[in-house]
Amino acid sequence: MKPKRAQRSESEWRALIEKQRQSGQTILSFCRQHEVCDHSFYQWRKRLFSKENPLIRFAVVETATGAITSPAKLELHLSNGEQLTIPCGIDPATLRTVLGVLREPA
Repeated sequence: MKPKRAQRSESEWRALIEKQRQSGQTILSFCRQHEVCDHSFYQWRKRLFSKENPLIRFAVVETATGAITSPAKLELHLSNGEQLTIPCGIDPATLRTVLGVLREPA
């Protein structure tokens, strides 16, 4: 019978999760190789991810009344106070890249 391993700290779990992400391995194979319980890995990943990335909330979209004098654009007001203006006709791949970067942990 193996001796029970001491519990990992939050920083140790962060490092393990990042190491798995960079390894290119599946979570199951990474956990087997590093003798980590995959259930614990998934729980910690969810716990740490939800701390860093609060739920994205949707807002009411209001339309301006009157004539539109400039090309349509989309403005996103982020929870940190920043504003992102997206022009009409943006390439979908570019928009996906920008949104992906916004979702990444800082």
